[in-house]
Amino acid sequence: MKGAPFHPEPFTFNLPMATVTIAELLERKTRGEKIAMLTAYDYPVARVLDEAGIDVVLVGDSLGMVVLGYETTTPVTMEEMLHHAKAARRGVTRALLVGDMPFLSFRSTLEESVRNAGRFAQEAGCDAVKVEWKPGIEDVAQAIVRAGIPVMGHVGLTPQTAAGEGGFGMRGKDAESAARIISQAIALAEVGCFAMVLECLPDVVAQEITQRLAIPTIGIGSGPFCDGQVLVTYDLIGLFERFRPRFVKRYADVAGTIRQAAGSYITEVRTGVFPGKEQTSSMPSEELTKLKQALG
Repeated sequence: MKGAPFHPEPFTFNLPMATVTIAELLERKTRGEKIAMLTAYDYPVARVLDEAGIDVVLVGDSLGMVVLGYETTTPVTMEEMLHHAKAARRGVTRALLVGDMPFLSFRSTLEESVRNAGRFAQEAGCDAVKVEWKPGIEDVAQAIVRAGIPVMGHVGLTPQTAAGEGGFGMRGKDAESAARIISQAIALAEVGCFAMVLECLPDVVAQEITQRLAIPTIGIGSGPFCDGQVLVTYDLIGLFERFRPRFVKRYADVAGTIRQAAGSYITEVRTGVFPGKEQTSSMPSEELTKLKQALG
């Protein structure tokens, strides 16, 4: 990121006008009203979440694991993220739509980082982007904000670089690391981030950050003192079964429902029950007679 100062030109496109705005989220923090955020990677799930009244839809790079089957989020590309963000955009009409910038999309030059953030807005119609903490991320976030694209920060456990930081698990468990994470959150807020994801932090550390920041905090595995919460929807509905984080509460067993439905379908196909009369269309008898005559 070193070299001549980079001064991005503001983008001239019009960002989609979500019913849930960034200003509304800031007001909710002031009023003490909690914010609900979930992930979506396609049109039908995004539409259902939007209709349910979710405040923020995150097109997370978690799609690499829960949709694409990767072992981590690291392999996810910009093209994959944009593909899914476009689909989610078609299903969201009221919630704030946030695109998760994948690994390496904001780790080369400021110009490239801003360009990639712009693609989320211009090509996929996202209202904002999210960036995970890394050294120097303040400059990246500031450049994106100056280009006219809202940025959500992310501190604590950062899945994109977790493998090189001791793996997945709680962060900020000792005073030194907790103070460092608090400083990271403050630094991102100071350069213009409108919200902050706090992942896998002790509840008191998340509470300290929430009290110190004027912007909303969105917790995941960080206790109840954040201004809002986010979960991966496939965890929440029990569709992703490779592992289950301790902080996840499952509200449904969609994988079990799919297995049961698929099993019933398989049985009915093999026994000739499906398709039945209700699923079958026939031809008028006079037309069938004509067809047989034509075929000889």
